[in-house]
Amino acid sequence: MTVLTDSVESMQQLAAVWRAMVLDRDADADVRDLPGVAVRWADCRFAFWNCVTLTDVSAGAELVGQRVRRAADIMRSKKQPGFLWVFEGLLDDAALAALTDATERAGLEHAFPGTGMAGDLLPVPDPAHPDLTFVRVSTDAHLRAYADLNSRAYGFALEDGRDGLLGSSLWKDQVHAYLGLRDGVPVTCAATVEAEGRLFVVLVATDPRWERRGYGEAVTRKALYEGARATGLTRATLHATAAGAPLYPRIGFKPNSPMRFYSLKG
Repeated sequence: MTVLTDSVESMQQLAAVWRAMVLDRDADADVRDLPGVAVRWADCRFAFWNCVTLTDVSAGAELVGQRVRRAADIMRSKKQPGFLWVFEGLLDDAALAALTDATERAGLEHAFPGTGMAGDLLPVPDPAHPDLTFVRVSTDAHLRAYADLNSRAYGFALEDGRDGLLGSSLWKDQVHAYLGLRDGVPVTCAATVEAEGRLFVVLVATDPRWERRGYGEAVTRKALYEGARATGLTRATLHATAAGAPLYPRIGFKPNSPMRFYSLKG
């Protein structure tokens, strides 16, 4: 499997998973597949559910410039902020070299980096951690705790995270979402969801006060274990932030496409 193939897989997984997530949040969400641009925009306060991504393969500099301008126009038409996701492995060398100039001209600024990862790693052993007990998300109280952990980990206001998850039936019924509890208090969380023959890892977070104790790895293993047991799938994918990226190779994921996240300036 080439890096380019992995990059295509990573982009397609985003498009598939985010379609389900934003339609769960709003049945009238914008989930258009335009030429070279996939829109997955719930227009809610949880910025991760507001997404556009470039979908052309081996796109050149001129075409990428056009797609970036289109993406920025879409972002400006929305009420709530979100991100343009760019998978570097989909661009040719000239387009990658011109990307910074193209995004600046479109009124976008680099927000943070990420990495697409995948692996034929399932099943994994049923995990355990001496500090934690695991609980599957099944109630609104669980969803609130899950949302709040993500807000604290990624620097969102608590109400923004709650706007993305509270009231979801998808997250309680179809997503294999788990909280890790320390002395009964949620301190970490991870989820997996089936997407086009793969198990996708989504919204892994640990309370910043409890980082570097192996909690994120343990709860991710739990979500993978339960997701694989329920679906029989053997391949898993994810998109990692720079902070979370060191965790996943320990489980068996291999990095493929570097990613860039952009937001509108000002």
